[in-house]
Amino acid sequence: MAEIYVYADETGDLDMSGSVGASTYFGFGTAVFKGDHGHRLWEGLQLRCRLERRGVSLPQGLHAKNDSHTTRGEVFELIESQAPRIDTTFLLKGNAYERIREAGPMRLYKLAWYLHFKEIVRRVSSPGDTVYVIAASLTTNKKEGSARDALKDVCQQLATDREIVLCVWNAQTSWGVQVADYSLWAVQRILEGRKCSWYDTCITPTLETTFTPWGRAR
Repeated sequence: MAEIYVYADETGDLDMSGSVGASTYFGFGTAVFKGDHGHRLWEGLQLRCRLERRGVSLPQGLHAKNDSHTTRGEVFELIESQAPRIDTTFLLKGNAYERIREAGPMRLYKLAWYLHFKEIVRRVSSPGDTVYVIAASLTTNKKEGSARDALKDVCQQLATDREIVLCVWNAQTSWGVQVADYSLWAVQRILEGRKCSWYDTCITPTLETTFTPWGRAR
């Protein structure tokens, strides 16, 4: 029996109206570390401290969307050296089923998590294993409680022959969640036809899946 640590983050907003400014996709990404990976977490803390020493203020931790090009380069280099398993799932909101639109934003959130996690948990663990899911808390405070319930329900559904322990934490408290954030950011840029200079060297070597069940934007 093994212990597996699945760090999860979400990307995009839950707006399915097609309004200007809404994200093209909503999705989840995970970075998986098996067994004792304390040294990797320590490396993430060391990097954050070195950046602060150089004058880079990171009170909310690392976040690919907001970090500078230089900071991103250092983070991606560390992700490359650590080589966690990376998986992503993106739902093209423009192709959302009508029943999902009618059910509302949290239905989209829960479905994205279910479609992602039901495959990943089987691929990274075996019956009898303990899977720790460290998920970033939803950035919209109004929906945070509902999001936690959605994550919990999916984890309970899939915990038939293995133990799944859900931890919903602020992203800045966990290097693993920040790895998931950076990985999502890179994959999303490629899906949207934008450039990411670190994608080929730092992400693709351990990117196992990019699942787009509702298709891809043209």
